Order: sequence, then C-alpha cells, then structure tokens
Amino acid sequence: MQRYGRGTRWGSIITPEALNQMITQNAVRCVKVALEGQAPELGRCRAGPNVMTQYGYFPLHRAAEMFSVDMIELLIRHGASANLRTAGAEVIEGLLPLHVAVDNTCMHKYLEDSLFPNREDQYYNEHRDCSEADANYIFRLIYLLCLPEMKIFLDTTRLVAKYTDNLLVELWNYIKDGKLAQTAILLLAAQQQIRMGTSRKKKGNSKPDGFPTICERILDNNITLQLEKGQNGIEQEQVDAKIKLNHTAMMLVRVISKAGEDLDSYIRNHLEVPYFMQVPHLEVLERVSSILKDNV
Repeated sequence: MQRYGRGTRWGSIITPEALNQMITQNAVRCVKVALEGQAPELGRCRAGPNVMTQYGYFPLHRAAEMFSVDMIELLIRHGASANLRTAGAEVIEGLLPLHVAVDNTCMHKYLEDSLFPNREDQYYNEHRDCSEADANYIFRLIYLLCLPEMKIFLDTTRLVAKYTDNLLVELWNYIKDGKLAQTAILLLAAQQQIRMGTSRKKKGNSKPDGFPTICERILDNNITLQLEKGQNGIEQEQVDAKIKLNHTAMMLVRVISKAGEDLDSYIRNHLEVPYFMQVPHLEVLERVSSILKDNV
C-alpha cells in the first residue's frame, strides 16, 4: 500500500482487486486489517467484503476457490454474503460461492476419474440399468470423498453451505442436471443443513427434513419425464438416460440420508496433516465400507 497506494485505493476504499490479491495469497491477517479499516499506515482505508471485482466475482468466490476456511470465516464475520452471484462477460454468470467450492472440488485428481460414470467405467456403460453398477459407482464416489485429502474441500463446502440460502434448490439443480459428483459433494458436506430443510433455519420456522423433499422431487421428475416420451420431438433414448440418472441420484440421496451423519463424523475427525502422515487409503476403504454396511 505504501509503494502502490494510488493503484490500490479509491479515495478511502481499498479496491476490490487489491483485496482479491490478498485473498489469493491467503494473507488472512492482511485481509483482516483491510476489512477493519483502522490501520493508520493504510490511511484508514477499508475494503468492502461485498464489492465485485472487475472480473465479475466477489471476495467470497475467491476464498471458496482457494479452499481457505480461515479466509471464508473472516469474510463472513465482516459481512460477506454467500448469496451473491457472479456477473459479467469475464466470468461464468450466476455462480454462488457454493458452486465454486463444489465444482472445483470435482476437479480434484481423486474425483476426476469418477466425475461421470460413462467417462471410463465400461462396466457401468454396458449395464446402466443394473442397480449393482449404480451402487458400485455411488460407493466409489463416497469412498473418494471420505479420503483425508478431501477433508479441506468438504470443510469449505460445508462452511459456505451454512450461509447459503435456498440450499435445497441448489441441490436439486445439480440433480436435475445429472451432476452426480456435485450432488454427492453437497449431500455429504451439507447433510446436516439438508436435514433441517434449509441451510439458514429462521427462528420459529420449522422446516421438514430435506432428504424426503428431494426424493419426492426426483420421483415427480421421473413421472414428468415418462410423460414426455415421444412428445415435442424428444428422443426416447434421451429421456431414458435422464430417468436412469435420476434412479442413481435417488440411490445416492437415500444412502447419504441413512449414513451421512456417521460419514460426516468420520470425515471431520481426519487430521489436517502432511500427505505422508495421512490415514492409509485401505483403512479409509474399510471404515467407509463398515459405515455403509451398518446404515444402509
């Protein structure tokens, strides 16, 4: 700020780009000083937690992309909203910080090979209406998400989801679009909020369990798809593929509904330690298998 003060300030406001650079560097203490706006060395300049950058996203989007739980907590304490969406020609429009966390989690190397069943799983391709294939795919996905290396990604998603409005709507959109990996991530990370029916339960406003609600939507959507067969030029094969994805999503929702609390507890107990000190993957496989066997 002392060297490039003019380029990082608008009057008494620290520019969104300057704040974005601090978040990118995960400089939590610097961001804290910037948000508080009390430092004489900075001319008492203050950064806005909900000011859009020139590229169309907000501070919480960048923190979610960085998977920095400390940074997200800091921004939220200073008024950052988890319900602001990206906008503009420089970015994919309409993304919440939650979408950034979930979609970027899907890019992790442990999930890339399992993002879509038809990507490499020949068995699944050849037996798509086989419940055993669906169960194997779901188990593999849950097992990968329970690896200690995935803890920080689920922790980030859980935290952002806690402050996201209309969480069931966002979950349903993933299911409706056939995004099974994203659905699994959000179900597993935010299962506690989903059980309350909303991520932000207002005082005196009792909401039903979100898991049955989502199951009902899947069933209703299947009925709608069945009625669409042969109408409006829609190919029956396309409808059948959507129905099969819905069946897989239904199985996934039911598994997390029953085993989600135990799986979540197991994930939270992972230690954030260097990779070479992590829990062996075989041990994770055995523990996840045991949890699913006991609950499903």
